[in-house]
Amino acid sequence: MKKPVVIIGIGEIGGVFARGLLRSGYPLIPVNRCDDINQIANENPDPEAVLLTVAEKDLHASLEGMPKAWVDRLCLVQNELLPRDWEKHSIESPTIISVWFEKKPGMDAKPIVVSPVFGPHAGLLCEALNALAIPVEKLNSAGDLLFELVRKNLYILTTNIAGLVVGGNVSELWQDHRSLAIEVAEDVLELQAWLTGEELDSRGLIAAMLVAFDGDPKHSCTGRSAPARLQRALQLADEAGLEGKTLRRIQAEQ
Repeated sequence: MKKPVVIIGIGEIGGVFARGLLRSGYPLIPVNRCDDINQIANENPDPEAVLLTVAEKDLHASLEGMPKAWVDRLCLVQNELLPRDWEKHSIESPTIISVWFEKKPGMDAKPIVVSPVFGPHAGLLCEALNALAIPVEKLNSAGDLLFELVRKNLYILTTNIAGLVVGGNVSELWQDHRSLAIEVAEDVLELQAWLTGEELDSRGLIAAMLVAFDGDPKHSCTGRSAPARLQRALQLADEAGLEGKTLRRIQAEQ
């Protein structure tokens, strides 16, 4: 019998992974908000892996309180991830997946593009998503992972922030408001370069973002999280001493 997999936070995305893991023959140990995580870890010190599928806002508190026995088995699925997010908790090599499928209540998972994954448990996550016919790809290096994480951040922040101005979907954004999209993307990439401490391939990242646009042209640009994402981006820009001219103009217009 296969060793169990712990899933912390069984929301929509966590539920997708749970279904794929069950189809692949893995027993599951769910951890919900009201559970005593340390007691569960003491009772289950040797799981196959630990999937942390909590919301982005709960990520750092969850990592701070992660039982030591589980730290080297972590798999992270959150949006807006960068290496600094796990490194600040002295976590060296978690498994990271950039989730490119949409899951809302009452609907099946809807892939946009292939979801890339890297880390010690990449094979496990590939097995789970393959069981559900959700496209997934194992990456070859940490450098490839960084590119994919920045690509996802670029997609989310560019569409959300530009969408505060023009609304609509990603196809309309690029076809009808391309100059705005590029201006926002340039500010976002400048911020991502500061956050990663790396010189980024801006042209390649924008091209990769457009592949995702083509994967779901009708995907709405903005949602409830967009204003908060703009505010967080500007807070980080202030910390970095970046101009962020287009982001600040959009904030002033809200």
